Amino acid sequence: MKRKVLIAAGLACLGLTAFTWFADINGKWSAMLKGPDGNEFPITYTFKTDGSTLTGTVTSEIGSFDISDGKVQGDSLWFTANIKTMKIKNVGRYYTDGDSISLRVGTRATHTTLKRAADK
Repeated sequence: MKRKVLIAAGLACLGLTAFTWFADINGKWSAMLKGPDGNEFPITYTFKTDGSTLTGTVTSEIGSFDISDGKVQGDSLWFTANIKTMKIKNVGRYYTDGDSISLRVGTRATHTTLKRAADK
């Protein structure tokens, strides 16, 4: 009986640690994103997590847009960037050791790496 209680407590602690660990994505992240024409442009993501829900904004040269349908699970995340009339799917993975997010953007699966933006 004690063993089951200890195992359950250990798993609960692991679960809470995973949520705390993943909460580190909160804040601003920046990257250079390559467009369909091959040109690169700066892009900034501002993430906010609440449990497994991910919200925030995407900011680029063309404006600031909301993130919807966002989820986090373990070290994985996915969301939709609502840019003007387009809904662009994003799928990524958070790497704690490099404090970076590997992100695949859109149907062409353009890849970029987000780095935490310095507070100003």
